[in-house]
Amino acid sequence: MTSSRTHPERTPEPVEEKPVEEWTTGAEPMTGPQRSYLRTLAREAGEDPPEDDMSKADASELIERLQRATGRIPAHRDR
Repeated sequence: MTSSRTHPERTPEPVEEKPVEEWTTGAEPMTGPQRSYLRTLAREAGEDPPEDDMSKADASELIERLQRATGRIPAHRDR
């Protein structure tokens, strides 16, 4: 039996992102999904694909820069 009550929409709590320099796994090699996304973003931005030996932290920072360059996130958005 289904309830006829409605649930008000909940606003999710903002997620605070930890700075990449504080990541415990930041020095590990970038992940496969990061590599793939970076290749896509680099192609869209007209740049060469990044090095394959990049760290997770460096890949994350490059992803953010390329997202701004391609307009996927606004250039003025705060970190």
